[in-house]
Amino acid sequence: MTVIAQEPATLADVAKRLDANGKIDVIVEQLTHTNEILEDMIFQEANLPTGHKTTIRSDLPSATWRLLNYGVKQSKSRTQQIISACGMLEAYAEVDKALADLNGNTGAFRASEDQAFLQAMNIAMADTLFYGDVDKTPERFQGFAAHLSALEQPNVIDAGGTADGAMTSIYLCSWGAQTVFGIYPKGSRAGFRHDDLGEVTLTDADGGKYQGYRTHYKWDLGLVVRDWRYLIRIANIDLAVVTDGKLIEYLITASELLPDQKLGSPVFYMNRQTRTRLRLARLNKGNVQLSFDNAEGKKVMVFDEIPLRRSDAVRNTEQRVL
Repeated sequence: MTVIAQEPATLADVAKRLDANGKIDVIVEQLTHTNEILEDMIFQEANLPTGHKTTIRSDLPSATWRLLNYGVKQSKSRTQQIISACGMLEAYAEVDKALADLNGNTGAFRASEDQAFLQAMNIAMADTLFYGDVDKTPERFQGFAAHLSALEQPNVIDAGGTADGAMTSIYLCSWGAQTVFGIYPKGSRAGFRHDDLGEVTLTDADGGKYQGYRTHYKWDLGLVVRDWRYLIRIANIDLAVVTDGKLIEYLITASELLPDQKLGSPVFYMNRQTRTRLRLARLNKGNVQLSFDNAEGKKVMVFDEIPLRRSDAVRNTEQRVL
């Protein structure tokens, strides 16, 4: 198996390494530019055609203080194997041939029309990364919220909100080969497939036939949480009630739950409204943990050096986590 995560790589990095014709890597780069989480999420090729089998340590061995003339009892660590599945996301982009040929540059017109389909796929993928639940939608993969679905979990922080259907969350993920990472199917080109099916006969809503062009897009991705301690959720945030001070306290608590900030690359994810609140809170000179930093030529808002990313996929309509 090719373990790309030995040198942490984003999906765009992987696509550039694997695609020989320059098309798939360009498309993946476009997807990354409109979905900030893909700029951080590292990927590796799965060890199965449809998913990834991972061995995780569920319990540590014990150590013993020994007296002279007394032995040490044997102990061992406990492990378990889990299989994380990839979800298959597909779309067919179709356009009227006569319309595409009008401007004399059929390829450019088709590419511009396909952007809407790619954006729809991007939105669906981001939504699954946060809210995919294989118990409810087995065709998808398990997302952040499904991994962090109960307050009894030690890495779920309760922000105290009670307004069902009017709350949100902040997610802290530390991306790394030993912590949390994305997968694409074994033997695929970064999980993405683009096929120009050429000229076909299309059918309108009334059953009429006309000639058109069809493109098929297929995107297979999954999520592996190898060490649950590196995925944290601040749940039950009611932005109408919570104070700026409390929001910052929750960020501190979440960051302190990470066993080792150097093992992976931690990033906070939140929606537009939540990050706006934190940007405004930065105007208070007492909030010294909030600042802006330069990363790869871009200004990034950070909290104690951890980036604060915006994702419109994080909902304002979450139910209360109990």
